[in-house]
Amino acid sequence: MRTLITGANGMLARAAIAYCQSVGDEILALTREDLDISDRDSISGVFAEWKPNIVLNCAAYTNVDGAETNVDLSLQANAVGPENLAVVSREFGAKLVTVSTDYVFDGEKGEPYVDTDLPNPLGVYAASKYEGEKRVAAINPDAIVVRSGWIYGDGGTNFLSVMPNLLADGKQISVISDNFGTPTSAKDLAARMREIAATDIRGVIHITNSGDGTSNLGYGQKVCEFGGFDADLVRGVRCAELQRPAPRPMDSRLRSTDLSQFGLAPLKDWESALKEFVTG
Repeated sequence: MRTLITGANGMLARAAIAYCQSVGDEILALTREDLDISDRDSISGVFAEWKPNIVLNCAAYTNVDGAETNVDLSLQANAVGPENLAVVSREFGAKLVTVSTDYVFDGEKGEPYVDTDLPNPLGVYAASKYEGEKRVAAINPDAIVVRSGWIYGDGGTNFLSVMPNLLADGKQISVISDNFGTPTSAKDLAARMREIAATDIRGVIHITNSGDGTSNLGYGQKVCEFGGFDADLVRGVRCAELQRPAPRPMDSRLRSTDLSQFGLAPLKDWESALKEFVTG
């Protein structure tokens, strides 16, 4: 397969590159500097020259708080970009897999969200991702929109990814105790994205590591357990104490879509995946 991967500098894209190489794909991995997905003509030029069979869109604006003041930047990356990829993928007959977020939900359900639940985004970032979902679905019904959340992995710069290094250095960290999500390994998510690209799956699906999820504090405690770090370094705080600019869902846990009819078993449970990440 000829696989195009966007946002190549990002954590998820790097995991996707590694997995696609392992299955023998011919890969074109492009950074934002190589390809701005908000520019449809540039996308068309790449497709015309390279003719990919599969497109894994890992490009996104992910600064949740920054999006509150960078509305257009968020919209261009998270809605216009996926829309452009959907249009051009349809024209060239490529299978598009693009990534959305658990933040499209308001967190009020009280149990994990399934893929048929109605989104209600709270902030600019979440709204831009949901707008991207809608545009992709309207333009290219054969595309796959993958909702996931709490993604961590090698080379990641988000808090979940750097937590083991901070604790290994003996640093005290404050971790939110009253929000909940489903931790997901970038390595596992990337592999599943490539697997579903080779199927007839279409529309919106949820992909996370298995299990009922946890709080940020629970995640931190597991990192301490698996890494042998001092649990006293992890201090629980309430979300309201942080006074962050963007609203966030307090419980955005996702229930993964059942893909057994396509021969795909659930991903490993989140604790096993986290242990694998922490212990290397």
